[in-house]
Amino acid sequence: MSTQSKNPFTWVEIYVEDLSRAQQFYESMLQVSMLPMQTPGGFGDLEMLSFPWTQEGPNISGALCKTADMKPGVGGTLVYFACEDCAVEESRVTEAGGRVLQSKFPISEFGFCSVIMDTEGNTVGLHSMK
Repeated sequence: MSTQSKNPFTWVEIYVEDLSRAQQFYESMLQVSMLPMQTPGGFGDLEMLSFPWTQEGPNISGALCKTADMKPGVGGTLVYFACEDCAVEESRVTEAGGRVLQSKFPISEFGFCSVIMDTEGNTVGLHSMK
């Protein structure tokens, strides 16, 4: 096993039915601007909007993806967004069109989480240390 201090995750894709509705939800909840992405050839009808990222930072990034090949929904992969205080982003969820599934709760010395549902039916986590 490697002792690297590198994050093992590199990319996250959240599949959506309505790209503009999902964009509005995530931009409103996270207070970020999504970035249009040019998709490489050979990916059919794939449309993507990227979350912002820092190339040299210790974080990962990802994109909202719309394609007939993959569908959003409950029971798939659960991604967690890093937050200063997950209660802040959680407070924007309902107004942005989503639902709070589990309000902020402690996870021992690992901080706090909230679990929400986006406008596309995806379950998403929010994580913070305070």
